[in-house]
Amino acid sequence: MHQYRTLTLILILFTTHLFGQSSSVTGRILDIYNTPLQNVEVTNTAKQQFFSNANGYFELPKEGIYTFSKEGYHFQNLKLRSGKLYLIKLKPNTSQLNEVIVNANHIPKKLKNTSTSISIISTEDIERSNNINITSSLNRTPGIFMQTGALNTNRITILGIGSRNLFGTSKIRAYFKDIPLTDGSGNTALEDFELGSIGRIEVNKGAVSSIYGAGLGGTITLMPKPTIFGHHNLNNEFTFGSFGLLKNLTQLNLHTKKSGFNLTYSTTESEGYRDNNTYNRQTLTFNSTHFLTPKNELAILGSFVDLKAFIPSSLNEDDYLNTPTKAAFTWNSAKGFEDTQRGILGISWTHSFKPNLKQITSIFSSFRDGYEPRPFNILQENTKAYGIRSRLLGDSKLFNQNLKWTLGGEFFKDIHTYSTFENLYQDFPPGNGSVKGNELSNFKENRSYYNIFSEINQNLSKKTIVSFGINLNKTSYTLDDRYTVSQNNADQSGSYDFNVIVSPKFGLSHQFSRYSTFYANVSHGFSPISLEETLLPDGQINNSLKPETGWNFEIGSRGNAFNQKLQYTLSLYRLSVKNLLVARRTSEDQFIGINAGKTHHDGIEASLNYKVISSPFFNLNTTINATLNRYKFEDFVDDENDYSGNDLTGVPKEVINAIIDFSSRLNIYGNINFQYVGRIPITDSNNLYSDNYTITNLKLGFKKNINKNLKTNLFIGLNNIFDTKYASQILINASGFGGRAPRYYYPGNPFNYFGGINFNYSF
Repeated sequence: MHQYRTLTLILILFTTHLFGQSSSVTGRILDIYNTPLQNVEVTNTAKQQFFSNANGYFELPKEGIYTFSKEGYHFQNLKLRSGKLYLIKLKPNTSQLNEVIVNANHIPKKLKNTSTSISIISTEDIERSNNINITSSLNRTPGIFMQTGALNTNRITILGIGSRNLFGTSKIRAYFKDIPLTDGSGNTALEDFELGSIGRIEVNKGAVSSIYGAGLGGTITLMPKPTIFGHHNLNNEFTFGSFGLLKNLTQLNLHTKKSGFNLTYSTTESEGYRDNNTYNRQTLTFNSTHFLTPKNELAILGSFVDLKAFIPSSLNEDDYLNTPTKAAFTWNSAKGFEDTQRGILGISWTHSFKPNLKQITSIFSSFRDGYEPRPFNILQENTKAYGIRSRLLGDSKLFNQNLKWTLGGEFFKDIHTYSTFENLYQDFPPGNGSVKGNELSNFKENRSYYNIFSEINQNLSKKTIVSFGINLNKTSYTLDDRYTVSQNNADQSGSYDFNVIVSPKFGLSHQFSRYSTFYANVSHGFSPISLEETLLPDGQINNSLKPETGWNFEIGSRGNAFNQKLQYTLSLYRLSVKNLLVARRTSEDQFIGINAGKTHHDGIEASLNYKVISSPFFNLNTTINATLNRYKFEDFVDDENDYSGNDLTGVPKEVINAIIDFSSRLNIYGNINFQYVGRIPITDSNNLYSDNYTITNLKLGFKKNINKNLKTNLFIGLNNIFDTKYASQILINASGFGGRAPRYYYPGNPFNYFGGINFNYSF
């Protein structure tokens, strides 16, 4: 045994010596979001060609100057030395997004080869406007519409799903990398997160349930700004604007040979356009990547948000038209606001068993503390959540064709406690604001779900890929009524346990030519019921409610034309939903959920991007994004009212964006964005619609390299240039109580401006 150990040690030392003397160069190539890039062409000055393997690794015979290039990415020229292990990252080329690798359904592939409707919102898209609100970035994306009543009051719909949620976003899943942002009741708040810390947004539209489970409308994945290897970097951006806007964003990027660190801190203040509209937010985001060994990677992601924002609420038609700056009377009298602290932390470990098999495991935790005085009561709540997500990702051969697959599961649990108290603001002099009174309720919810999922992508030929996926979901809630029950109050404790829901998916992608791809898919999805929707006025839980389920049918095409000057996407879809959940108002502050029928969501999405001028001196691009839909209640009976055949409430029939971008060798850049939004049905009876509107936004900037280490960027923007009056958010089916008119409208901001300066220092 001693001789065996000695021989082993000699062999190790000898091997180490050989490697130390080797003149070869080795390394790995990733995109900036750490996805391995296969078949990257590596060329030396002698025009010899080498390629990276399935995990992005490469080996070159000797040191020298090499060029790394791949379609869809900016090339890099690097001088490499022997004896070092290089980590090289390629940046996506936004003019060739169809060629970029996306992590759709966790099986990396080119965007043009995916079989589902996916949109990428790049860093350049985000920077087209200010970095205050995610709304403008999402609203330029076909199929998505985000309404904004205030910086902290938003509602997102995808393919019309989520339009019936009265306050906030639901029925859409959202992740910050692998960490769920959607709570156990299906509610999502993207607007709280710092936009400057986001590098890319991937939007999967429709019931892409084979991986993400409970998200009938789709999934929004926020990718944090990547760590930059190669140099240390300090970035600071200061923004000012109308309505007392002040924002400062500081980012620090550090790296070692195998680790990268990115830290973002921001403060945002605004007095707001309306009364009772002050906004104050601080955020801290941390993101790091660690390449521990050639087979092991570790990523850490954390975010903390501290927000206090006052709430002006919606207005009736007369106030909306004549005094849009005022807040709703009761909200202004109570000085209603939300005071929220929330944080998330996740750790992801990637282990490669071999080049074509790896496992990715993420554990995560989050919390949210909230305090919200409203005119009708004061809400105090706390949510703690934790979970784990793990999946195997493989790449093998079947009948001499590529077979890529993933198999995994996700478990999520959150504990939500909340109490309501009397708001005694009316007992005090005007201007005093909310005053906390006696306790009215005290609940504790335990909410959990798990998903087991699998997807297979099989190359039938070099041009045709089929995919099949399946998801198994189990969701359950328990409610503990911890309020001291009197003789006249019922104990509302109880449980709601869904049956196991199985959701399949089938997709096809066929490449007609190098620049044109056709795809089609059929998929099933569902959205869970929240506990609030199950509660009946008598305090019982309605176990007869069924979750909304739907089938998504879609065909589409992606590609390039005219010598790749034109990049396009086009899709036609139908999303059929049954067991439609309706919030029926029973009093000013109480709603109950009922299953009311079926809806059909038919639509067309199109995106065209054309390079009008492309030269070293001047670049001019034009983009047109359009969503045209016909969303209808197929079968909708609410109490004694039959709304079958009516337009779906809360979604515009048309959203069209036209964008012109330019940049020049003189370092001047800019864009102008025209957005048209069609009429929105406000009531289920369709007796009231909002007006259509067009708003125009402009941004101009000047970039200058002071020296090789310091870069500056000056910018100014004008929003709603023609001062259009419009409703930026609609409260559907609002009711007036006590003889007051219904408050349907959130006024959009009039003409406003912003400006700022950015310094970027490399050291």
